[in-house]
Amino acid sequence: MPEQQAAINDCIEKAVDIHAQALDFWAKGQLEDAEALTVQALAILEQCIGSEQPDVVNLLIHLAGICVEMGRQAEAEPLYRRALWILEQIGADGVELVQLHIHALNELASLHRYQGRYPAAEPLLLTALTIGERSLEKDHPLIADTLNQLGILYKYQGRFAEAQPLYHRALVILKEKLGTNHPRVADIYHNLGGLEHAQGRYAEGEPYARRSVAIRTQSFGPEHPDVAADKAALAALLDGQGLYEEAETLYRQAIDVFEACFGAEHYELGVNYNNLAALYHARGEDTQAEPLFWRALNIKQKIFGGDHPDVAMTLNNLGVFYQSQGRDGEAEPLLRRALSIFEATLGSDHPHTISCRQNHTQCRTAVMGKNSRVTPDLSVELLVSVEAK
Repeated sequence: MPEQQAAINDCIEKAVDIHAQALDFWAKGQLEDAEALTVQALAILEQCIGSEQPDVVNLLIHLAGICVEMGRQAEAEPLYRRALWILEQIGADGVELVQLHIHALNELASLHRYQGRYPAAEPLLLTALTIGERSLEKDHPLIADTLNQLGILYKYQGRFAEAQPLYHRALVILKEKLGTNHPRVADIYHNLGGLEHAQGRYAEGEPYARRSVAIRTQSFGPEHPDVAADKAALAALLDGQGLYEEAETLYRQAIDVFEACFGAEHYELGVNYNNLAALYHARGEDTQAEPLFWRALNIKQKIFGGDHPDVAMTLNNLGVFYQSQGRDGEAEPLLRRALSIFEATLGSDHPHTISCRQNHTQCRTAVMGKNSRVTPDLSVELLVSVEAK
């Protein structure tokens, strides 16, 4: 009936307007406001058009993404899975539904990677890539997004040679389709810098990181969390080159923005406290370093529990810190625990596992008094862009 349809149309229009406001808040890093409005828009849509609709899928994906950025990963996964279930029910035919399907797969894979569930992430991304290459133009930005996500996953798994061509292919697509100064182009530069950092090629990664900072600062201004993530990534590359003064300034700027946007216990803060602690230790400022290592560890354990590779990273770094001070009895259990986590989650041949195993062997030898100390490896972490999900 015309009146009923008019009421439905008004309802949909209201939900769309509220969702647009939510996206604006999300872009500004105002996550609580974004979440509240997205929940409101979702409730309105489900009431007026039902649950098994593409617009509902889109809102579920956005709500899950906000939950992830707020550090509530456990709430995000059922939202992504519900979105995928709805797509299965309605059938992912047509370009718009195909795009939604790829987007949902990418987002769930990103969550699994964030959780350290790397084997669960890869098949989702390979499925998304297959769907995209079969159903979309070969230079569609969604294909670039999937390539980027797959590159990030392979970097975390230590599969560096496989990651690099994926990033470069994504970069070509996004520059051609969106322009050279688009924020999504900055994602790829950021992650190329991260790939160089993971291989200890700090000087080679610096130009990529500076480019991502420049692009996103121009787009969003200096106080945006995405810019802070870029600055933190650049800081880690400078830190690796011994350029501590600029690196410290960038870490501090990033921490200030993350605290203002996300509160005191967000993942990004855990990573940057770890990195700033490592910087202080490298400069011999150990009294400033130790509490930051513990602060980073506590944040990560609260977010991930005790068996995540990100937790192991800080356990390793804290253990190495204690090694350097001759506190081997305190270092050994931390390194042993880190090694156990790395072996379980990343495998015995991952670079993190190998480095941690060396650190633990040196520490155990020192505790047993069988050998002289060898300078251990203190790892600095590198953020993955919040855009790269």
